[in-house]
Amino acid sequence: MGSIGHVTPQKLSFDAPLPLKSGATLANYELVYETYGTLNAARSNAVLVCHALNASHHVAGTYAGQDKSEGWWDNLVGPGKPLDTRHFFVIGVNNPGSCFGSTGPGQVNPATGRPWGADFPVVTVEDWVDAQARLLDALGIQRLAAVIGGSLGGMQALSWTLRHGERVAECIAVATAPNLSAQNIAFNEVARRAIITDPDFHGGHFYAHGVVPRRGLRVARMIGHITYLSDDSMEQKFGRALRDAELGYSTQEIEFQIESYLRYQGDKFSEYFDANTYLLITRALDYFDPAREFGGDLSAAFAGARDHRFTVVSFSTDWRFSPARSREIVKALVDNRIAVTYAAIDAPHGHDAFLLDDPRYHGLLRATFERIAGEVQA
Repeated sequence: MGSIGHVTPQKLSFDAPLPLKSGATLANYELVYETYGTLNAARSNAVLVCHALNASHHVAGTYAGQDKSEGWWDNLVGPGKPLDTRHFFVIGVNNPGSCFGSTGPGQVNPATGRPWGADFPVVTVEDWVDAQARLLDALGIQRLAAVIGGSLGGMQALSWTLRHGERVAECIAVATAPNLSAQNIAFNEVARRAIITDPDFHGGHFYAHGVVPRRGLRVARMIGHITYLSDDSMEQKFGRALRDAELGYSTQEIEFQIESYLRYQGDKFSEYFDANTYLLITRALDYFDPAREFGGDLSAAFAGARDHRFTVVSFSTDWRFSPARSREIVKALVDNRIAVTYAAIDAPHGHDAFLLDDPRYHGLLRATFERIAGEVQA
């Protein structure tokens, strides 16, 4: 399997306002994106990859002159890899509200000349999908061979079939859910409160004060990271191992290796992620619920998706988006006699399994994309 090699992000500006589900609009916004592979003459081999909470448009490849710049799904996308760029034109888009180049709260609000901060409008999964559709328009792509995403990206993939169904042939939704459980919303709220109550948050306008609410971001990341791992994987990696040889009998210093790991993850996250972006994206997760407009009936929500094929993947130890949640999606599709392949992968890694190299998982995706490639060429 080969590497894509060095890649360069691209940026497009949009003058037409983007209507948002909240009733607000986003005017004069920019989207950062990357592409890999070659678009065929019929423009029929495009695959859109939707990113999760702390990821971006940088799906695969590396940046010239930068160490450790490998794309977040580089093990999946590239020549000879399951999503083979010798056959597909792959697109990664950074969503509005993010902090990786697309218009977001850290950028200047043209109406005020100051960073948006907390004034950036609340965005939803549906808003992101609409923005992605506009990018495809600009690239001259009318219909996707497939849309794929894991976790929050999987929600976007599902939303594509409901919002722009005529523009996508296949949906691949991995480690995702039709909505968040109360427990998941609770985790998000605790993380948000950690950020909002940080004295350096300043109501979301911390940019003007020259500070960053790093303490809140650290705690938010630590909470989130715990939910991404399974109990088994944490036990295998860390168990009850101490950082030092003996107990320190301290209530404030690091004693266990798992504490050290979580603090490291929190410190790293606080150096590159925007606090307002974290609030926006976790709220978009909370809001996603396509069945809401159908009285909670998920089958009714997917009744209009009959012209698609779906692949749904879950992982046995993923307790944040459990297999039972994936089966809710599968049932709704089966109720509508929609073609769906469901794979429940027995993997020990928890929610993060969708980012890893499990051979059964990658084998399934390879077979899926080989079939799609054959259909594109037919």
